[in-house]
Amino acid sequence: MAVKTWTMSMFTSGLLLLGSAASAEDRPNILLVMADDLGWTDLGSYGSEIDTPNLDTLAQQGMLFTDFHASVSCSPTRSMLMSGNDNHVAGLGTMSEMLVANQVGQPGYEGHLNDRVASMAEVLQAAGYHTYMSGKWHLGHKEGELPFDRGFESSFTMLVGGASHWDDMLGILPEDHPAPYASNGKHIDSLPADFYSSRSYVDILIDQIRTNHGDDKPFLAYLAFTAPHDPVHVPEPWLSKYKGRYDEGYDVLKDRRWTAAKDLGRVPETAIMPARQKVVKPWNELSEEAKATESRGMEVYAGMVEAMDYHYGRVIDYLADIGELDNTVIVFLSDNGSNPFYSADYPGATNPEFVNLFDHSLENIGHPGSNYAYGPGFATASNGPLDWFKLTVGEGGIRVPLIMAGPGIPEGETTDAFAYVWDVLPTLLDVTDVEYPTTFNGHEVEQPRGRTMMPLISGAAQEVYGPEDFVGGEMGEGKWMRQGSYKAVLVPPPYGDSKWRLFNVDEDPGESNNLASEKPELLAKLVAAWNDYAADVGVVPAVP
Repeated sequence: MAVKTWTMSMFTSGLLLLGSAASAEDRPNILLVMADDLGWTDLGSYGSEIDTPNLDTLAQQGMLFTDFHASVSCSPTRSMLMSGNDNHVAGLGTMSEMLVANQVGQPGYEGHLNDRVASMAEVLQAAGYHTYMSGKWHLGHKEGELPFDRGFESSFTMLVGGASHWDDMLGILPEDHPAPYASNGKHIDSLPADFYSSRSYVDILIDQIRTNHGDDKPFLAYLAFTAPHDPVHVPEPWLSKYKGRYDEGYDVLKDRRWTAAKDLGRVPETAIMPARQKVVKPWNELSEEAKATESRGMEVYAGMVEAMDYHYGRVIDYLADIGELDNTVIVFLSDNGSNPFYSADYPGATNPEFVNLFDHSLENIGHPGSNYAYGPGFATASNGPLDWFKLTVGEGGIRVPLIMAGPGIPEGETTDAFAYVWDVLPTLLDVTDVEYPTTFNGHEVEQPRGRTMMPLISGAAQEVYGPEDFVGGEMGEGKWMRQGSYKAVLVPPPYGDSKWRLFNVDEDPGESNNLASEKPELLAKLVAAWNDYAADVGVVPAVP
């Protein structure tokens, strides 16, 4: 498969588009691509040894962000992406799987994308766009909460946090087994025998675009991969490609990713390597059997990432073939950092009846019937120079890749400006000349808290948020607040100790040099700003 590149005519015509209102005929298409649990350095353009030629080309032909942030886990981020708002406003104050009694029924804790917001698909559909989705939803799994109910005219979706990537519909925890899927607003009870997530989601998305091609309406196509979320599954040739590549272990890999990220300029040359997290055993202390299992899991994970890149490239090929690539804005991001869980860490996953559904042998990792997640060692390695991982508000949990390309976006640019996942929707509405409504379906909706990134992208501004602006977040009692280069952060148990710390994350993205004692007034100001934020969006602390 050829790796597609863009021509300069795309960018000059796109820049003209920004200067005046676009007509229905020349409004750009949108291809929104989300990876699931992708580590910050898992793409070649961020420092990976994994082959990702199509996404690396996207970075060469567009703008790569090095200080872009999301929430700590799947559904809160997705609610912000779809709404341009805070997750506590949009209904995912916490993941539905983590709701506790005192949060149930509270505003912002509905466990699904609520009606206080209009979704990206609803807004663009009302503006004349076709709206397609294929992949993971995780914003409600009951009828009435599905993508088809929230503005996607055609959708095929896996509805929960994770599942087998094959046709067997095996869940990753008992309450989500069998894994629920839906097509156009109706649940389905089986998948095609040849189903593999990354390939099948792309097949379906291409068919969706093909259905209406030629009617002169632009489209939003949301491709929400479930890769590389566990369980690690991938077919050949990717299953065998990385055999032996990770035998030196996760400590060596993290050091190599740290070095590569510095060599690429993704972090400062002076960035400090974070200390090994307490949940990660030194590689040389593992048994030979454990080393074999760990390295095999990473081999399959790497294959999943490359397979995702390949299938993403098929969409690019198709858009080029039908003459739509030059008029398509492409956005690629991950929903959070890499996942520190082993498969047994999920609630109920050690139940004997559930365990017996799988073949847990070393030889079966990556094949149908396996259920393996690669754990905290390789999760920290996937994040390279960053500390922590998914489910924490450390940079490794919330700093994620973002690459944008297409009309109006300059070629081969990198920005270290801070931006946040709630900025994606306002940016796309800016590009498409669409206004977010004040009312939708007869009721008022909350206006996005996010900002358009187009002034930054076009070169008219150097930042999205100024040095006096505060931006923060919360999920699962993890708290963070950012102002300029400084970040106050509190990581609760089981990974942290619930103490506020202060870092200059521009200079120290690995959060190794705690400045709390040097700058107590600044820390106090950021903590006060977090308290104001929590009151504003309606954070409800969990009461055990």
